[in-house]
Amino acid sequence: MTDLGLFLSRRSVNKAEVSRRTGISKSRLTQLSNNADTKLTAEELYKIALSIGVPPCELLTSIYQGVVLEEK
Repeated sequence: MTDLGLFLSRRSVNKAEVSRRTGISKSRLTQLSNNADTKLTAEELYKIALSIGVPPCELLTSIYQGVVLEEK
């Protein structure tokens, strides 16, 4: 499961409802939740955050908390 999938799972988010509100297909939401190779777009992140009532920055920070700059 991806960090997005874990975030949605912890909040007991109904993916069918997110799909209806955002226009993102249920199959795409499933890919984003389960496949680490699937890339989440900024627009998708923003729409998902709005549809579940969280600030987009909170979702962004939560799912990308492990991203750091490379040392030179």
